[in-house]
Amino acid sequence: MALWKQFLVLCVLATLGYGGYEGYQHYLAPGKAAPVQAGGGPRVAAVETARAETRVLRDTVEAVGTTRARQSVEIVPEATGRIEALNFTPGQSVEKGAVLARLDDTIERANLDEIKARLQERTQAVERLTQLRQTNAVAEATLEESVARLAETRAQIDRATQRLEDRTIRAPFAGIVGLAEVDEGARVAEGLSITRLDDLSEVEVEFSLPETLFARIRQGQTINATSAAFEDRHFEGKIEAVDSRIDPVSRAFRARAVIPNPEGVLPAGMFMSLELTLGQAEHVVVPEEAIIFQAAETYVFRVEDGVARRVTVQTGQRREGRVAILSGLDAGAEVVVRGLHRVRDGIAVEVIGGAGAGSAAGEVES
Repeated sequence: MALWKQFLVLCVLATLGYGGYEGYQHYLAPGKAAPVQAGGGPRVAAVETARAETRVLRDTVEAVGTTRARQSVEIVPEATGRIEALNFTPGQSVEKGAVLARLDDTIERANLDEIKARLQERTQAVERLTQLRQTNAVAEATLEESVARLAETRAQIDRATQRLEDRTIRAPFAGIVGLAEVDEGARVAEGLSITRLDDLSEVEVEFSLPETLFARIRQGQTINATSAAFEDRHFEGKIEAVDSRIDPVSRAFRARAVIPNPEGVLPAGMFMSLELTLGQAEHVVVPEEAIIFQAAETYVFRVEDGVARRVTVQTGQRREGRVAILSGLDAGAEVVVRGLHRVRDGIAVEVIGGAGAGSAAGEVES
């Protein structure tokens, strides 16, 4: 009895195996005739297609960086004293030499006036002694000593004048003033930051790239920068410098780009996304939905005279929903982009429309 049951199981398995083989040969095997409908005619698959077209694709690389002012300094006093006036507002654009703040200079002015009076006195003394020396009324040494004191006084005037000028704080270059760090009337020490001055006529962006791109990056290449703060704007700049060293840990190197900023809309410290164009070339492209990957083979279904033909292709870069075809397909070819799950090599197809944007890629049943 047990042998009889085993024989029945083997018969069932053999029947199922044969049925599966026949089904594969009839429906799935490449090169077989298209299956027929119940009415006797060949089955027709409804599909949507798109034309392979020629487009110029750019070879780009992406990076991120942070903006930095072309010039940036902390505005600090060169002397200690009380702030008598702050002559700027945050965000104000100032020219080179503009007065940003003044310290109380009463004592320095008094010192300068005193030394000027001493200068006048010693100048007159030298003039008198010079006249007396002509008649040998005074010794040569007396005249020389008076001349030395006059030179000393002049040096004191230069020093006092500089100390007075140090009480006035000026912009070292044209730029935009930041927030005030002190208030009017406060006493500040020498070197204490009053505000920051940034030259934002151009901004620098430093970024890192992998060492594999080192030979392809050079000065003058164009970059395109975007920021989340300016969703609808693109900022174009150029690479100004490329570092001569590669980091042995990260295997990356640094590059610096300069972006013109005449309107001053880009501040220092802003995060930027960068796109660098390394080159561009013309390629035949098809929508991503047309590409089918199966094992080690990549192919599309090309429609010729109402019949789908499987065509093996070699693909390249992807850009904006399009895939470059390096070989296997010519421009103008009509390829299936919708209904791929119903398509087999050699099957009749009915084109019901063109491909729409933004749909998911088709897959082939295995």
